[in-house]
Amino acid sequence: MADTKREIERKYESDDSGLPDLTGVGGVAAVLDKGLMELDATYYDTADERLAAAALTLRRRTGGSDAGWHLKFPVGPGVRDEIRAPLSDTIPEEIAALVRSRVRDAELIPLVRLRSARDVRHLVDADGALLAEASVDAVTAERLGGGGGPAQWTEIEVELADDGDPAFLDLVEKRLRKAGVHRSKSPSKLARALEQTGGHRRRSRKKGEPAPVTAGDHVLAYLRAQRDVLVELDPAVRRDVPDSVHRMRVATRRARSTLRSFRSVLDRTVTDPIGVELKWLAGALGIDRDQEVMAERLTAALDTLPPRLVTGPVHERLAAWAEARHGGAHAHLTGVLDSRRYLTLLDTLDGLLADPPLHKAAGKQPDKVIAKAVDKDLATLSALVEQALGAPPGEERDVAVHEARKKAKRTRYAAEAATPALGKPARSLTKAMKNLTTLLGEHQDSVMTRLTLCELSAVAHAAGESTFTYGVLYGREEARAAQAEAELPGLWKEISSTAAG
Repeated sequence: MADTKREIERKYESDDSGLPDLTGVGGVAAVLDKGLMELDATYYDTADERLAAAALTLRRRTGGSDAGWHLKFPVGPGVRDEIRAPLSDTIPEEIAALVRSRVRDAELIPLVRLRSARDVRHLVDADGALLAEASVDAVTAERLGGGGGPAQWTEIEVELADDGDPAFLDLVEKRLRKAGVHRSKSPSKLARALEQTGGHRRRSRKKGEPAPVTAGDHVLAYLRAQRDVLVELDPAVRRDVPDSVHRMRVATRRARSTLRSFRSVLDRTVTDPIGVELKWLAGALGIDRDQEVMAERLTAALDTLPPRLVTGPVHERLAAWAEARHGGAHAHLTGVLDSRRYLTLLDTLDGLLADPPLHKAAGKQPDKVIAKAVDKDLATLSALVEQALGAPPGEERDVAVHEARKKAKRTRYAAEAATPALGKPARSLTKAMKNLTTLLGEHQDSVMTRLTLCELSAVAHAAGESTFTYGVLYGREEARAAQAEAELPGLWKEISSTAAG
C-alpha cells in the first residue's frame, strides 16, 4: 500500500572538503554520524521522457531505510511529495495509476541507474530531537540502453525533519555558503544524470511558445492551459487531495466553455464531440464535488444551530451519509480516470492543440474576434437573467436561475480567455461574472441542499428519529435562497450598467 511523505530538502555542489561543521547552527547541539549507506536506484520513464519533462521522478531503490518504489511530485522549490510503495519487481499499480495521465499508452522503461555512497549525519537539538538529515553523496550515474557514458559527482543534501521549520534550512545554507558550498544547479539527481549522461531533451512549453498574437493564438493558449491543469491534477484527484476535484472540474468546464464560446475561431464539427466528452468528465467529477460541497454546507449549518434545536442523532447521520457518499463517489471517479474513454479524451485534446481546426477568423487580430464572442455570451446571459427575474417563485424560478448561472460561468470563462487580448474590460467582466456566479451558486446550492434534507429526513423518519432539525435547516435554506433572489436585481443592474458603459 502506498503512502505519502512531504520532502523538504536542498542540494548543494560539493568538493573534496565534505560537510562543514554545523554544530551551533539554528539550535544544532550535536552532529551524529549515522554511517555509510549504499543506495542503488533505477529510474523509470517513457522513451521520450514525459515524466522528466514534468519534473516527476519514478524510481525503484534498494538500500537505506526506505527501500521500495518512490514517485515524487514537485510542490514548490525544494519541496516534493514522495509517494512510496513496497519493493517489488514491477511497478505497483497504485504508482502506475498516478502517472497515467502523462504516460497514457506509452511503456515505462528503465532509463537511468544511480548508485550512491551516502555518508549520513543527523543534526539534533539539545534534547536529541532530529532537526534535519545532512548527507554527502558520492554518485555514479549511467544511462541504461545507451548514452554518453557514466557520470560521477559528489553533492551535499540537507533534508528537513518531519514537521520542521523550513527557516532552519536557511540557517544551514548560510553556514554552508560561508564554507564555500553553493546550491546545486540541477533540481534533482535524475536531472543531473540525464544531462551528464547525454540524450536528455529539455522541453518547456512555457518558455518555448511565442506570445499569443492572433485570435486563434489566444484561444489555444487558454485551452492549452486547461489541458495542462487536467493532466497535472489527475494524480491529486486519485490521491483525494483536498480541493483537487473542484479544480479539475473547473478546468474541464473552462475547456468546454472555450470550445463553445469561440466557435468563430475553432471548427465546431471537430470541437462539438470533444465538448460532449468534456461534459461527461465534468459530470463524473461533479458526483464527488457536489457531495463534498453539500456535506460542508450541511455540517456548517448544523454547527451554527443552538443545541435546543438539534434533536436526534443528526450529527451522526450526516457524518455517516457524507462518508458513505464520498467513498462511493471517489471509487467511481477513480474508475473514470482509469477508463479508455478518459485517456482518449486527453489524447484528443493533445491532437486538437497540435493541429487545431482553425477558421479564417483565427488568423485575425484578437480584439474584434474575441470581443464579439464575449459580447454574444453576455447578450445570451442577459436574456436568461431577465427570464429568471420574471419567473414566479418556486420550481420555475429555480430552473431559470440555474440556467442563468450556467451561462454566467461560460461568460466568465470567455472573459478570462479574452483578458490577455482585451485587458482591463475583460478583467472587469471576469470580476463581475464571478460575483454573479457566486450569488447564483448560493441559490442553486440552497435548492440542492433542500432536496438532500428531504432525503435525510425521510430516512430519519423511517428509523423512528425526530425530523425536527431537518425542518429547521430546510427553513434556513429557503431563507438563503430568498435572500439571493432579493439581491439579484440590484447586482444585475450594476453589472448591466457597467457593461453598457
